[in-house]
Amino acid sequence: MRLLRVGAPGAEIPAVLGGDGTAHALTGLTADIDGAFLASDGVERVRRALAESTLPPLDTEGQRIAAPVARPGKIVCIGLNYRDHAAETGAPVPERPVVFMKDPATVVGPYDEVLIPRGSVKTDWEVELAVVIGRRARYLDSPEQALGHVAGYAISNDVSEREYQLEYSGQWDLGKSCETFNPLGPWLVTPDEAGDPQALGLRLAVNGDTRQDGDTQNMIFGVAHVVWYLSRYMVLNPGDIINTGTPAGVALGLPGTPYLRAGDVVELSIDGLGTQRQTFAHA
Repeated sequence: MRLLRVGAPGAEIPAVLGGDGTAHALTGLTADIDGAFLASDGVERVRRALAESTLPPLDTEGQRIAAPVARPGKIVCIGLNYRDHAAETGAPVPERPVVFMKDPATVVGPYDEVLIPRGSVKTDWEVELAVVIGRRARYLDSPEQALGHVAGYAISNDVSEREYQLEYSGQWDLGKSCETFNPLGPWLVTPDEAGDPQALGLRLAVNGDTRQDGDTQNMIFGVAHVVWYLSRYMVLNPGDIINTGTPAGVALGLPGTPYLRAGDVVELSIDGLGTQRQTFAHA
């Protein structure tokens, strides 16, 4: 299934796309697609209602597509999780996942405007597979248990300001948590439809020029390992998001390639998870 949220900020309507691409409102089942919905077997309730044809159609023509998950409790990010990306940045291949946090308030819709921080000269792009937690994960015994705690997957643009991240302070969170720095969506795709999370192509273009063209099979630490690993150090709750890393092709790793400027258009896609498109502007 493909879950989504439609409408202006603060007035989003939860919805699901049927097999024919028609959107159906979920307002009779839930107020929103959030942690509480996921924790209360919401996905299965939607699946049953969709099969029983009890959901009303929803006209999405001309409406804003919001992030598919409302108010995530936290965003946990994995850095340097593709060998080619580690190589292009001059970093050694990590022996353990590199973990940092990102402000959940950075989440915006997949087509929303993204704001370049005032004075920024190194705002960068990162296409990533986002994992949305559906069941509480705490001290999992093995990676084999991990995927049973995943509600689904989405596209994430882990927008980054490299001076803030690497030069000013060496504190990654500061370069990752600027407003609007995490476009998410357009859909939350359930695991049965998304398929193998380690077999998804992911791409990003800036002003029509391809910058990133990778595959999740090249992750150093796969989704199952990452969820298991994080559960040993923190509780992952329904609605939490994990950004799983980016392949090569970011501006940081391409000498001479300009960083993002106002007016630039970034387009992203991941196999089976849809597309994103953002225009960048000054904050």
